[in-house]
Amino acid sequence: MFSWSFVDYGPDYSAFSNEGIDGGFFKSEISSSSEQGVALIVFYSNDLDKTKSKIENAGGTIIKPIFSFPGGRRFHFADPNRNEYAVWSDK
Repeated sequence: MFSWSFVDYGPDYSAFSNEGIDGGFFKSEISSSSEQGVALIVFYSNDLDKTKSKIENAGGTIIKPIFSFPGGRRFHFADPNRNEYAVWSDK
């Protein structure tokens, strides 16, 4: 989706790389959302509409449609485990 490369380490953890930062996702019964006061991870995209479509096609749910804010536009989505993320662009 973001040109990431993934490596699965068992059924509960997947590592990602290939976008300037490495990290991973751990499967949990707990989900995070900005309404619960957790940190919101915001990704950057050169093409917001294309990224939104990719997220929807991969099983993500748009929870805040694209909106403008000072400095650009963004939207929020939830992954299939209900964790909230955002994507923004200044394009």
